[in-house]
Amino acid sequence: MKVLVTGATGFVGQHLVRSLLARGHQVRAVARDVGKAKALDWYEAVEFVARDIHAGEVVDLVSGVDVLVHLAWPGLPNYKGSFHVEHNLPRDYAFLKALVQAGLEHVLVTGTCLEYGAAANGRLSEATPTAPDVSYAIAKDTLRKFLELLRREHPFTLQWVRLFYMYGAGQNPNSLLSLLDAAIAKGHTSFAMSGGEQLRDYLPVTRVAEILVALIEHPELDGPINCCSGVPTSVRSLVEKHLAERDAKLELQLGVYPYPDYEPFAFWGASDKLARLSVLTRS
Repeated sequence: MKVLVTGATGFVGQHLVRSLLARGHQVRAVARDVGKAKALDWYEAVEFVARDIHAGEVVDLVSGVDVLVHLAWPGLPNYKGSFHVEHNLPRDYAFLKALVQAGLEHVLVTGTCLEYGAAANGRLSEATPTAPDVSYAIAKDTLRKFLELLRREHPFTLQWVRLFYMYGAGQNPNSLLSLLDAAIAKGHTSFAMSGGEQLRDYLPVTRVAEILVALIEHPELDGPINCCSGVPTSVRSLVEKHLAERDAKLELQLGVYPYPDYEPFAFWGASDKLARLSVLTRS
């Protein structure tokens, strides 16, 4: 297939493009920073378009394209900023609507596990009602609802992939494991963090990229889809495992930072839909 990828130079995007090429797909990669793109190993193997998708004409991007994987979303990791609802949401919807009206028939958009809301608890399936209460998640959940309404007027395949927690190369330098790696590199003897007892659902970003590729290859698996491991893991155990893999010894200073107030204390994804995908990819 020929795949249009927005946010191609981002954390997930740079790994996704690599996985798409490995599967033999053609890629039209879109991002604003051509300099960042040129530094990536796949730059010469793709059709790169330097473009702000929220400004100017966009319909030309879907010429000859079979599927869009839409990752771009400005302003992260600021989850609380009102700009998500006031600016990103209407501009993102306008972008996607224009492409669908131009004839695009298959769209995969990445959402977020935060759509389930801070009051969510335990194992969350795609059927769990969404109740977002932070600006970023409200904007994403509303965008999904807008796109579902658009499908009534212009039928198209919509795969809405709720990303849980990811780690790996290219991660934000202020993310937990990036900060841990920086502390190791600087020879620190201790590492300050939260209490670490909160339960989360983690996947390596390389695995997330593989899942996204498999999903676009199986458009019959549509609607909301949890991109998750299905296994609850405490933040503390994630940190301890990473230290062991790095053969590093740092004293964990637990409880220095408060738990985030915009996410549930203990939640993880139900991976039933991904299990169906695994069966499809094995057959």
